Amino acid sequence: MAMRRVASTAARAFASPSSLVFTRQLQASPGPKKIVGVFYKANEYAEMNPNFLGCAENALGIREWLESKGHEYIVTPDKDGPDSELEKHIPDLHVLISTPFHPAYVTAERIRKAKNLQLLLTAGIGSDHVDLKAAAAAGLTVAEVTGSNTVSVAEDELMRILILVRNFLPGHHQVINGDWNVAGIAYRAYDLEGKTVGTVGAGRIGRLLLQRLKPFNCNLLYHDRLKMDPELESQIGAKFEEDLDKMLSKCDIVVINTPLTEKTKGMFDKEKIAKLKKGVLIVNNARGAIMDTQAVVDACNSGHIAGYSGDVWYPQPAPKDHPWRYMPNQAMTPHISGTTIDAQLRYAAGTKDMLDRYFKGEDFPAENYIVKDGELAPQYR
Repeated sequence: MAMRRVASTAARAFASPSSLVFTRQLQASPGPKKIVGVFYKANEYAEMNPNFLGCAENALGIREWLESKGHEYIVTPDKDGPDSELEKHIPDLHVLISTPFHPAYVTAERIRKAKNLQLLLTAGIGSDHVDLKAAAAAGLTVAEVTGSNTVSVAEDELMRILILVRNFLPGHHQVINGDWNVAGIAYRAYDLEGKTVGTVGAGRIGRLLLQRLKPFNCNLLYHDRLKMDPELESQIGAKFEEDLDKMLSKCDIVVINTPLTEKTKGMFDKEKIAKLKKGVLIVNNARGAIMDTQAVVDACNSGHIAGYSGDVWYPQPAPKDHPWRYMPNQAMTPHISGTTIDAQLRYAAGTKDMLDRYFKGEDFPAENYIVKDGELAPQYR
């Protein structure tokens, strides 16, 4: 069974928990499959761009292809709660596709109810909306389109750094409100050159951000579970910091680029934030739950954090009373960094490719697996 084969090189990257009991076949069985996609609703915007594939209306552009092969394709934006449209299809779906931008939270309870479920696909990067341990214990395959929005997110992070450093938003708001007060902007606007920027996590996105920052002549630092190749590290001009707390105390700007795991959930709590420089700027396009929500609010109110920007919240969509909407010196947006039109084309194509491989009983690219044969990828351990 091809879906259960593990190439020797890929196997070394995964843990081997002996206590897990596999209860699902990972190979597609013969016959039509029920596939459910959960995407945000675009309404009038759905028809404005033919490449706008990541919305519920356009559904990754794979409906005709799936239905021509005899499969059922259900698409909905309604994902939360016992009366949601998604919940109705949990008992008999075979494949669930979701995105980080409008995540379908796949809990252990939903996995228990989903007796036919074999495959969980993330159209994008980041599968923390799935209870990965429960998925592994159930023998499910969890995969994502690795690399599909690396450029998109790294570019967005660089933009957010500049927005915070240059105190851009107050000036923009002045124009909208008919005001003109240069002093109200300039008193806390700075150059990026010469500042110390540290990334917590230096995977594909973190490394690319550091490369994009090099021309700005910053002092570049990174903390990660793995040290970069020395030649790449030298080319980028970044310094590895093994001790996270020591790195944080040096940084004028901190960028969060680590996945959300049990270890990183709530990592930036009151105590960790206290170790940051007073007046630090933070950019977080990783996951909202890495931050202690109230600790961030308190630090922004006190001025310990001089600016906070990102596009990730917990939960998503963020409720109207989420405190990050109202804290000072924030430049928050909905979760948009990884869902540019270019990224949508990449993750739609990657999702189609994995579905095709699944139907044929073929392995996915090794880097796409988050859970395979009951084993979690290293970044989620």
